[in-house]
Amino acid sequence: MDKAKKQEIIGAYQRKEADTGSPEVQIALLTERINHLTEHLKTHQQDDHSRRGLLQMVGRRRGLLDYLKKTNLEGYRELIAKLNIRK
Repeated sequence: MDKAKKQEIIGAYQRKEADTGSPEVQIALLTERINHLTEHLKTHQQDDHSRRGLLQMVGRRRGLLDYLKKTNLEGYRELIAKLNIRK
């Protein structure tokens, strides 16, 4: 992910100016990386090292989503709708 794309995502999901560590920002960045890696694995099915990294990212995102759901249910619902994570 290039710097411009990362700054665009941070700007869209930050709570206030200079916010880069909130769960919403972290989840959005992880989602972008997960989507990119998923596309990579569609063409490189045998890449088990990247698959392991993908599973770790999914687990990290799941933990952040659980935390957000526990602390801010409305924010959780808005975020999953905005990122189109759940069906």
